[in-house]
Amino acid sequence: MQIGCHGLVWAGTVEPDDVEKAVTKTLDAGFDLLEMPLFDPESFDVDAARAVLSAHPIAVSASMGQTADSDPHSEDPACVQAAERKLLAAIDVLEALGAQYFVGALYTELRKYEQPATRAARAHAVGVVQTAADRAAEAGITLGLEVVNRYETNLFNTGRGALAFLDEVDRPNVGVHLDTYHMNIEESDMAQPVLDCADRLVYVHVGESHRGYLGSGTVDFDGFFKALVRVGYDGPITFESFSTAVVHDDLSRMLAIWRNLWDDSEDLGAHANAFIRGRIRAAETIALH
Repeated sequence: MQIGCHGLVWAGTVEPDDVEKAVTKTLDAGFDLLEMPLFDPESFDVDAARAVLSAHPIAVSASMGQTADSDPHSEDPACVQAAERKLLAAIDVLEALGAQYFVGALYTELRKYEQPATRAARAHAVGVVQTAADRAAEAGITLGLEVVNRYETNLFNTGRGALAFLDEVDRPNVGVHLDTYHMNIEESDMAQPVLDCADRLVYVHVGESHRGYLGSGTVDFDGFFKALVRVGYDGPITFESFSTAVVHDDLSRMLAIWRNLWDDSEDLGAHANAFIRGRIRAAETIALH
């Protein structure tokens, strides 16, 4: 099991200097994996990132959320094609970096939709993910479809909804990506989605209800980590948190960061690493009872 940290905890871009900063800060905080946000994979400096990663003993993954001009479940064919191109470009980047996981809201633009998804829109999203999955399989990469809340997509918002979508995608290298921040909004509890998705759970985000320090909000982390241990989950667990102290204003507005709950990345990251490892260990000791 790899314990990781999202790159936006440390740096606001994926420019070479910020990639190096994120890698060193992630390692200094005790994490095993860096999750990089791929805003624009076609402009990403692969050679610079590869040079940094080759100099440091760290695993890497990447996440992405689609935008208005690249929404996989748009009714506009040009927009759907742009989404497909963006995912394929990102997979090329990850293959070059030796990453094993590509996760996030790969299937949707992140925004509040005003109506349910149409059958055609859903079919577009399924098709885009299938194309990306086939290319990812060639690169040895697993796709994790992040379950996000109702204010960020209209396709599915629960673990069970994600499983139904996966049945339509029907690709062995595509699984569920659960996020405690979103689960805390949409799910009935923090354990059942883990149990429901156990065999198809490939990636986990750990975030507090207000996206600040872990343990200072309302998320039932004890129940969540007990469930992870119970099903034998051994994939990546990545800490995610945002603050305008790091994140660019445009992205901050998209993520609705209207108040900052931290301004010290190093303290936040070290706390999160210890918190996650401590909760996992506590859950593991239940077997001794």
